[in-house]
Amino acid sequence: MKKLIFTTIMMVLAVSGAMAQSMYLSLDSCISLSIKNNKDIAISEMNKELAKYSRKEAFTHYLPRVEAMGSYLRNEKEISLLNDDQKESLTNIGTTMGAAMGEKAATVLTGLAQQNPQMAPLFQQIGGVMQQLTPDMAQTLNGVGAGLVDALRTDTRNVTAAALMLTQPIYMGGKIVAYNKITRYAEQIAEAQSNQKMQEMVVQVETAYWQIVDLESKRQLAMSYKNLIDTLDYNVEQLINEGLASKADGLSVKVKKNEAEVTLIQIDNGLALSRMLLCQLCGLDINTDIHPTDDVLSAPVGNVGPASDCVDAALCNRPELQALELLSKVNSEKVKVVRAEYLPQVALTANYLWSNPSAFNGFEKKMKGMWNVGLMVKVPILNWGESYYKVRSARIKAQMSDYTLEEAREKIELQTTQCAQRVLEATSREETAQRSMAEAEENLRFATMGMNEGVIPISNVIMAQTAWLSAKSTVLAARIDRRLAETNLRRAMGTAR
Repeated sequence: MKKLIFTTIMMVLAVSGAMAQSMYLSLDSCISLSIKNNKDIAISEMNKELAKYSRKEAFTHYLPRVEAMGSYLRNEKEISLLNDDQKESLTNIGTTMGAAMGEKAATVLTGLAQQNPQMAPLFQQIGGVMQQLTPDMAQTLNGVGAGLVDALRTDTRNVTAAALMLTQPIYMGGKIVAYNKITRYAEQIAEAQSNQKMQEMVVQVETAYWQIVDLESKRQLAMSYKNLIDTLDYNVEQLINEGLASKADGLSVKVKKNEAEVTLIQIDNGLALSRMLLCQLCGLDINTDIHPTDDVLSAPVGNVGPASDCVDAALCNRPELQALELLSKVNSEKVKVVRAEYLPQVALTANYLWSNPSAFNGFEKKMKGMWNVGLMVKVPILNWGESYYKVRSARIKAQMSDYTLEEAREKIELQTTQCAQRVLEATSREETAQRSMAEAEENLRFATMGMNEGVIPISNVIMAQTAWLSAKSTVLAARIDRRLAETNLRRAMGTAR
């Protein structure tokens, strides 16, 4: 029982430890984890593999196709080259011919005997000899006829056939060449789409990462503000006890203290949700307590060149534009594929055929074969305008893709210009916030000194602390905005990591 309780306690502690696991990660580490664990990236890599195999499959259409085929048939009846009457005639050909020849010979010998009575005994002897030879001759001829009937039997009740076929395309109207180009472009499109997914994922990770940095910085700022309020609350309590401050001043400070605590609660909730989002993007357990190691305050300020340079970089690097340009080429090649269906097609064929029974040496129950070589030509003659309509449709699709590409270029140019302007605006706002921060710190220092000397009311100190908090928050927000603006600009330029 004790062992069971101990084991249960250890399991609970282990689960609690796992749920409260903390990780200190830099931005580069988060991006690496996302690339490794992100499902969309994995799918895009698989699409690249599919496109690669499609390109290799298209190349095989240049090569000859070799196919083998075999069959066996059991037929109910046998194919016969002779009918029943012909078989009967050939089988009894000797008997029929013997009877006819005997009658003819008897008629001839009788006529000769009547014309030459003196030779009648000789003719009788000849007739007797012929009567003796006729049965043997008839039997022999019957055997020959029966043999001929057997020789003409096909015996096609059991038929076995086999074939080995080779087909080599010679000219398919340009379809094979166009199809190979399409698959190469498709592979490059898959590469561009993978890069697009990668850059979108980087932007999402950076946004979530800097959001956590922003919230942690605000939490530290809120803690500092709460410490100031706690110190002010203690000092005001002392002043109230000495009669130098009113209870209203104390209540005002406590209101600000409660507001600071509520702000901390809100920040903590936002941090929990933001960490869950970053964990999901990185492929980690959503209960992992991620702590960024990059500090937005120490992050260097990026240099933004002229908007025209950013636009030129975007037009060269954006994977969306690359994919659309390749898609335009694909649609141009599809026009050739459609046109090829209505052009002459030429192919070389070579075959070797086996059959049993075979008919190369009469009908034999042997597997024998022969080869043949041929040239196959297919020429469409009349299709009632089908080819014209299909080619026109393919050309219209190609023109539509060209217009889509031009529109995308215009939108990307506008997007890049706006992102560059936002970076300049965020940088200017950060510089202004820094100056305001310095002034707010100086104001708070004078207000605190004045309160301690009794020459400045407590309300002024509260206002100075509030101004300091606002200025500090503005600096942090400006830094985060500038980092996010730089990230969006890199995404617009197509140079995100």
